[in-house]
Amino acid sequence: QVQLVESGGGLVQAGGSLRLSCAASRLTFSSYAMGWFRQAPGQEREFVGAVSWNGANIYYTDSVKGRFTIARDNTKNTVYLQMSSLKPEDTAVYYCAAASWRTPSTRLVDNTEYSYWGQGTQVTISS
Repeated sequence: QVQLVESGGGLVQAGGSLRLSCAASRLTFSSYAMGWFRQAPGQEREFVGAVSWNGANIYYTDSVKGRFTIARDNTKNTVYLQMSSLKPEDTAVYYCAAASWRTPSTRLVDNTEYSYWGQGTQVTISS
């Protein structure tokens, strides 16, 4: 079965950086757009960003623009989320997810468009 495995989470101080990775297996990785979502305690899962199947188009939610960078390596079946200038409000469980390459870019913000999800990795930012 398809597996998405996130790694790289942890505890860092505000202003610090982390890089999350999401490794996919049993998936034709280049046929999927990849998204990153996060969920803080007591809150709904929210869109962080997404990258198209070929990496040509990348989208971010406003709160992370200029601080987070998404990249993918289709030769390694891996998508990355580089996070910088981290803030306490970035604390959450971060999930990667895969959506068909046919998904319209405007729909990539919607978690219901994603077919596969990872188990999540905790990111905690201390003030």
